[in-house]
Amino acid sequence: MFLKSTGKAVYSAPMAGYTNYAYREFLRMFGGVDLIATEMVSARSFVELEMRGSELPSRLWGVQDEPRPLAVQIWDNHPDTLSQLAQRLALEFKVSVIDLNFGCPAKQIAGRSGSGSFLLQFPDRIGDIVRKVAEAARPVPVTAKIRLGRTRDTINAIDVAQSIEDAGAAGLTVHGRTASEMYHGQADWEEIAAIKPKLKSIPLIGNGDIRTVADALFRLYHYPVDGIMIGRGGIDRPWLFRQIAQALRGEPITPEPTATELRDIIVKHFNLLKQQFNDHTALILIRKTVCHYTMNRAGARIFRNKICSAKESSVFFRLIDEFFGNKLSADYE
Repeated sequence: MFLKSTGKAVYSAPMAGYTNYAYREFLRMFGGVDLIATEMVSARSFVELEMRGSELPSRLWGVQDEPRPLAVQIWDNHPDTLSQLAQRLALEFKVSVIDLNFGCPAKQIAGRSGSGSFLLQFPDRIGDIVRKVAEAARPVPVTAKIRLGRTRDTINAIDVAQSIEDAGAAGLTVHGRTASEMYHGQADWEEIAAIKPKLKSIPLIGNGDIRTVADALFRLYHYPVDGIMIGRGGIDRPWLFRQIAQALRGEPITPEPTATELRDIIVKHFNLLKQQFNDHTALILIRKTVCHYTMNRAGARIFRNKICSAKESSVFFRLIDEFFGNKLSADYE
């Protein structure tokens, strides 16, 4: 199901370069996420690889066998290309939800490729894409993720939302910034809330600037949303979802990880990355992840500079040893 039968839902956002198989497994380990999402997958790349008889895109690694529920986010600007991928995801991969990206503001997506948030200026075109993909994916539900508009002067999220709902989408997620704002400033939850009365029946999920349990509870109960989606806050602290779920159930909240626990988390994350990638790629990915994990800790800035320069895993873990004051060699060798 797209939403829980009762109560508010908490989802993890698709994040390019972060929400790979290892991260998704981490979220399952901590718990508290009602729907986990992959990184966004290029429909065009998928079709081209298929035509050449090549392997699947790396962003679909693990998808066929990992636990459900699981959402796969896809992007392009051509309905037939998107429909081809959606049909495969529904029939062969048997994913739980297919999400269409109409919100990505990155230049290579919204600029050069004419996809993502570029399409927000064409509500009817978005509706046509949703309609065709929903038909191809049936019975798997198709959702969409958008931003408020291209710019502050051209906010049109209500028009886009209505077009998406009329086209047969099962749900809508709105990030409370415009494309031109990227990730600057604050997410505008008042604009997100203004969309809800204009929808007939599909759930509205709010997204943007949820980094603490207090942030989550305030957004869930102060605004007329059916759930929330967390992106960067979950990258910094994947255990945040568990804490939110505990708060929603009225249970004691698990405290932040100790230095020793965080050290163990880093080792587990690295080992999970190595299941999919080689040692070099896993090292590149864990370096940036550790930068998120250690934010706001004493000495973290100097530590992050050193970590990002580590070229070998042995050097990386020596730096971890020094920072956390523990020896890890027995854990990762």
